[in-house]
Amino acid sequence: MSKAPQLVSFQVLRNFLRKLTSTNPSFSSSSFVFSRTPFSPSISRDPPSLFANGTSIRHYHDGRPRGSLWKGKKLIGKEALFVILGLKRFKDDDEKVESFIKTHVLRLLKMDIIAVLGELERQDEVNLALKIFKRVLQQDWYRPDAYLYKDLIISLARSKRMDEVMELWESMKNDNIYPDAQTYSEVIRGFLKYGSPADAMNIYEDMKKSPDPPEELPFRILLKGLLPHPLLRNKVKQDFEEIFPDQRIYDPPEDIFGPS
Repeated sequence: MSKAPQLVSFQVLRNFLRKLTSTNPSFSSSSFVFSRTPFSPSISRDPPSLFANGTSIRHYHDGRPRGSLWKGKKLIGKEALFVILGLKRFKDDDEKVESFIKTHVLRLLKMDIIAVLGELERQDEVNLALKIFKRVLQQDWYRPDAYLYKDLIISLARSKRMDEVMELWESMKNDNIYPDAQTYSEVIRGFLKYGSPADAMNIYEDMKKSPDPPEELPFRILLKGLLPHPLLRNKVKQDFEEIFPDQRIYDPPEDIFGPS
């Protein structure tokens, strides 16, 4: 390999640094050392080099995770991962799934079972998640938990499986659990997409009985979804204006859906 390109590159770099030191007095030309020997990728334990202005440069990666690469990662145990893969492998055969649940799922620790349930919901394996959830309700250690219901109900509502949603809804009532605003919103949205505004209004009536303070989101979802049903929308609109008097409601032109 010819040495001419290397000499040219050193000359260009030297001229650049001379201009840099002349325009910025904080840099010193003595701070830069030039070597024509090839770079060796050996890892040194010496502290990083410093420029004259105090800037630190590390010439190697020390192997530590940077930022939140590991901090926010939720870890799942090996047994839980094995169970998830096994359930997905047998998901088309109900008998094998039930057998696998008895022999592998129920022997897991409580937190591992909850992790399996959450991961199945995240992967939209709603059928498997529903089977695991029903087994969780039968465990001695189970206590009524709004968040377990919430995540599964939201997954079912987004899949438009409203019959299973209502089964869990009744089970929540029996456990004296009140959903939060997000759960109400997703179930109301699910019924509106499912083409059942009457069921959406039933959920709305349940929401009004909740001891928690009302939030705007479920109301706005109803106000938007009930545009083709002006009578039902007027009822929700009146309640919204009483509860949130400082908020505004968009009403479409009358020639689209009729007077509201």
